[in-house]
Amino acid sequence: MRWNIQYIKEAQRDLKQLDPYNRTLVVKAIEKTAEHPLPLPDGVGKPLNNYTASHLHGYYKIKLRKLGYRVIYELIIRETVMKIIVISIRDDNEVYKEAERRIRKNV
Repeated sequence: MRWNIQYIKEAQRDLKQLDPYNRTLVVKAIEKTAEHPLPLPDGVGKPLNNYTASHLHGYYKIKLRKLGYRVIYELIIRETVMKIIVISIRDDNEVYKEAERRIRKNV
C-alpha cells in the first residue's frame, strides 16, 4: 500500500532550493519510501530517537548518503499520510534542530 505524501510549506521550499538533478533523486527516494514507510521488518523507514539536541521520538528519516541529504518525516497512520518535515544536508545536529523547530511551529 502506498502512503499519501504531504509536504509542509518549509519542506516544499527545501525541495525547490535543490538543483534539478538532486531534486529528482530526493523525490524518487521519498516516493520509494512511501510504499513502505514503517520501520523494519515491514518497511524501510528508520525511526528517530531523542538526540541530545532534539526530541524526535516517533519521527522517521531517509538517508541519502551519496547525495549528502537527509529527509525527516512523520507518519499519520489513520490517514496513511507520510508528512515531510525537512529536506536538508546531513548535518546531524542542525537538521534535527530544524525538524524540531518546524514541528513546534506546525502543531
